[in-house]
Amino acid sequence: MKVKKKIIVGITGASGAIYGIRLLEVLNEDVVLIISAHGKELIEEETSCELPQLQKKVTYYEDSQLDAPVSSGSNLFHAMIVVPCSVSTLSKIACGISDTLITRCASIALKERRNLILVPRETPLSTIHLQNMTTLSMQGVILLPAMPGFYSRPSTIDHMVDFIVGKILDQLQIDHELYEKWRPTLHRDSPF
Repeated sequence: MKVKKKIIVGITGASGAIYGIRLLEVLNEDVVLIISAHGKELIEEETSCELPQLQKKVTYYEDSQLDAPVSSGSNLFHAMIVVPCSVSTLSKIACGISDTLITRCASIALKERRNLILVPRETPLSTIHLQNMTTLSMQGVILLPAMPGFYSRPSTIDHMVDFIVGKILDQLQIDHELYEKWRPTLHRDSPF
């Protein structure tokens, strides 16, 4: 019998809330969800998703709930994904600032050497952003910018979203069929 992994998903105030929503739809694990205040606003602005529906599928905590069980290193979890991850949240994590539940859980992931995946969705990137990403990468954080590939010839926004969500699942070593893996013969007939 497969044991479900406990995964924390944080959704912050960067455009691209659909990435987090889609990840929640496909994860078949024990999920803890935390959404920042600005993340909630973007879910409402960018998607047709209703938060009460999300809250029924997962264990939900407010970003201000610093006394939530997941705010302690003694509460085990397999991985944390912040998707989308605002550059503000990314910067706080890089500097060790844990003033919200999302940044506190990320701090725990770092100190306990647990899997931490950040999906920044910002462009262009400043040198400060890049330096913070380098700092996090040196700590073992997976930085997975929301940059969809086009070798599978996506024809819809959903296909591009599934590519990124599939890449997140790849990092979690969770099997999926969200996008067609690249192979040299995939488009051999193409003149381009």
